[in-house]
Amino acid sequence: MNLQSRNKVDTAFSMASMTDLIFLLLIFFMLTSSFITPSGLPVNLPASKAAAIEMQKVSVTVTADLRYFVNEKNVGRDRIEQALGPLLGGQEGVVVLHIDESVPTSELVHVAGIATSLKAKVTIATKPK
Repeated sequence: MNLQSRNKVDTAFSMASMTDLIFLLLIFFMLTSSFITPSGLPVNLPASKAAAIEMQKVSVTVTADLRYFVNEKNVGRDRIEQALGPLLGGQEGVVVLHIDESVPTSELVHVAGIATSLKAKVTIATKPK
């Protein structure tokens, strides 16, 4: 006497929906992580009420001891324009200034003037209050 069932249950697990979900999460995190580019240099940013997130390709950092960095590459005060020129490529770009709050305003104006003379928009990075 044969007592086996005619309807067999398939025990295989389909991973198609799982891979779709992982792929969508990967795309989401890749897109959102490019909006915020943290600066790895030790700078104590000033606080402000409104802190907008700006896409940055070029970053200029001035530390408390008046060291200048263009995209985390150490440059001298007199070499900022030569370092920014090729990065902007003659196009209108955005330069984000990461200026320590103890740095005199004259240094901020100096760097912002150089970026403006290269036809770049200047944004000052702040931390939210």
